[in-house]
Amino acid sequence: MPELRTAMDRYFQLTARGSTYSREIRGGIATFFAMSYIVVLNPLILAGADASGGSLGFERVAAVTALVAGLLTILMGAWAKYPFALATGLGVNAFVAITVATNPELTWPDMMGLVVLAGLTMLVLVLTGFRTAVFNAVPESLKTAIVVGIGLFIALIGLVNAGFVRRIPDVAETTVPVGLGFGGVLLGWPTLVFVFGLILTIALVVRKVRGGILIGVIAATILAVIIEAVANVGPSVGPDGSNPQGWSLVVPELPSGAWIGLPDLSLVGSVSVFGAFGSLGATAALLLTFTILLSIFFDAMGTMVGLANEAKLVDKRGNIPGVDRVLIVDALGAVAGGAGSVSSNQIYVESGAGIGEGARTGIANIVTGLLFLVAMFFTPLISLVPFEAVAPALVVVGFMMVSQVGRIDWQDWGIAIPAFLTFTLMPFTYSIANGLGAGFIAYVLVRTFQGRAREIHPLMWAVAGAFVVFFGIGPIEQLLGVG
Repeated sequence: MPELRTAMDRYFQLTARGSTYSREIRGGIATFFAMSYIVVLNPLILAGADASGGSLGFERVAAVTALVAGLLTILMGAWAKYPFALATGLGVNAFVAITVATNPELTWPDMMGLVVLAGLTMLVLVLTGFRTAVFNAVPESLKTAIVVGIGLFIALIGLVNAGFVRRIPDVAETTVPVGLGFGGVLLGWPTLVFVFGLILTIALVVRKVRGGILIGVIAATILAVIIEAVANVGPSVGPDGSNPQGWSLVVPELPSGAWIGLPDLSLVGSVSVFGAFGSLGATAALLLTFTILLSIFFDAMGTMVGLANEAKLVDKRGNIPGVDRVLIVDALGAVAGGAGSVSSNQIYVESGAGIGEGARTGIANIVTGLLFLVAMFFTPLISLVPFEAVAPALVVVGFMMVSQVGRIDWQDWGIAIPAFLTFTLMPFTYSIANGLGAGFIAYVLVRTFQGRAREIHPLMWAVAGAFVVFFGIGPIEQLLGVG
């Protein structure tokens, strides 16, 4: 046994990265709790959109979502050796669902085939070294801005998911897009759970209590279960209408039926790689593939940079050692997600919850992945942990990431302006890719305005040009008559 522990230590660089087995296990559990909502949310997004071939089905999507996330997360941990967990990417799945719902001639296998093609294209870009070269071409201060942006983004996700910050209806009388609670007032038991969890987590982290973030999630979950049992709060939208003071998505109650059951994995392999080319035409299919490709290409890069910097797993130049393996697994995430009909899988910003617990190696990922695989058989229990209990962890981790803002050179406007646009647009547009695109384009433009165009890496020009196409995809589709 000592020999095995020593071999594992060397393989995962456990001691070299300043971690321990207990930290990795705690980190893996914390990441799973922070991400587990996707097993419930992804079916709501995908199974709710009917295509010409019918619906995917809630239970089938839930089972395959857990399966693909578990296998890819374990692969990332065991082979790439980083604590970056993967699951179905939010944004891409919504884009896929909307595209299917608005194109009556498009079937689910056709659309998932485009996701597979995007993933295969990205895999080629990784294997040829292009994607790694793009990553290395990004200036260090801009990478720092990506970290800060993801910190703000992950904090906003936590605040919105908990209902502490709420979207305000888009009506003529509205002067702001979001506000505190209900008209500036905090109401409801779920909000109390979030505030309790946030205060407890901050106290534990400040006191440097081991497992502070995980303890906060568990304590808030227990409180939520007790409150639901006594007050019967219910979901935010119930069968009799809106219940704004209810739980945002997951109702923290013990399942009334069976807790365990065999998963339905019949969606695996239900994909037509080139079907969309026949139903939509080559031009429209290629444009959809390009849109998916750009989104998963840059979302993953931004997330990876942010998490690696937070975990202090970058070298002196801000690069990630062995990044090729990380990128290969991420590319396989799109292929596997499409092949499983659950949309592209990608690195999750919620991995920051595990990193905040001390996770530094792939061991944490293996723990998270195994829990996802177990979740296939215990899908009802996934609904036990509400957003409001996990959100405090995301807010605290967001603070940790934003604290790096001082590393940006604010005296150099050629970096400062792109950095500002990067970390403001990520949360404001609810998209990592949008923030990256604005920052990259601004970097090329401002450096050119400064008369310092020679300092711009050629790949930054290429990436900025790609983002111009990305932002202009709507007019391009209208021009080509495929919108």
